[in-house]
Amino acid sequence: MRILIIGGTRFVGHAMAEAALGAGHDVTLLHRNATDELPAATHLLADRNGDLSALEGLTFDATIDVCAYVPGQVRSMHDALGSRGGHHLFVSTVSVYQEPDAAGADEDSPLFPPAPEDATEVTNETYGPLKVACENVATELYADGGLTVIRPTYVVGPRDMTARYPWWVLRAARGGAMIAPGPAEAPMQYIDARDMGAWTVRLAEGRVAGTFTAAHPHTTFGALLDETLGAVAGDARLVPVDGDWLVEQGVDGLQLPLWTEGAPEWSLAMGTERARSAGLTYRPFAETVRDTLTWALANPDQSTSDTWGLPPEREQELLVAWNSTQS
Repeated sequence: MRILIIGGTRFVGHAMAEAALGAGHDVTLLHRNATDELPAATHLLADRNGDLSALEGLTFDATIDVCAYVPGQVRSMHDALGSRGGHHLFVSTVSVYQEPDAAGADEDSPLFPPAPEDATEVTNETYGPLKVACENVATELYADGGLTVIRPTYVVGPRDMTARYPWWVLRAARGGAMIAPGPAEAPMQYIDARDMGAWTVRLAEGRVAGTFTAAHPHTTFGALLDETLGAVAGDARLVPVDGDWLVEQGVDGLQLPLWTEGAPEWSLAMGTERARSAGLTYRPFAETVRDTLTWALANPDQSTSDTWGLPPEREQELLVAWNSTQS
């Protein structure tokens, strides 16, 4: 197949590109910055927010749009490519769902009201409604030719330059007593970018239309930490700390990435039956942990961030303070 990937050089898109190339497809990547990675692909340098004339005269069997965040980007890509893009796969997010009441909600669960089509500012509050609007525009423009909407939860694995889950892997590797923020039973859900990438390519190959929540069957935050420490196999030791107490100390989900600040979020416990029926499979999580650690240690400039993480000194202060409340 001739597959066009909008993006394709960083995390999720890179995994899709590698999977498509590995399956023997003719892959074209449209992105802004030159790179020496993925040399087997054709690279078109263009800013999707600007001149898209690089797509003139080109046709594809499938297009995977990894990086549309505002509805105007979906419409302008269609203006540039039209029906020449073939089957369209749009990567959305689990953040489109209104918070479910319990675990197991499916793809037909209520969504947030869409943002206005001319909206352009992406914030934590607008991200979900903007993606709903993007899905609506994609449905309007591509449904006749075949449309797949993919809604991932947290995406993890090597090359995770968000540095959220890599923070926990690196923290486990550092060892010693480490905070396990409560409640341990809070829902947690993720998918390895490589599993999502390979599955997305299979959906493109089969021209499988529909909407799918892309996720591993849900687990708990406590189990995520336990399995992370088990795979790292160091001397780190989890110290359960009450989530409400941590919030009172000023700790938040930036300092302890992926933590929902003591409250359950059932959008991290979505049902996965539809995606699994469409062929989504998962590698062992220990493999994800070990591969993430290898990549993170080799690429500290990409796997760490000033945005995420609790400084070691602050973590120890909190552990001392918490232990004093337990005596």
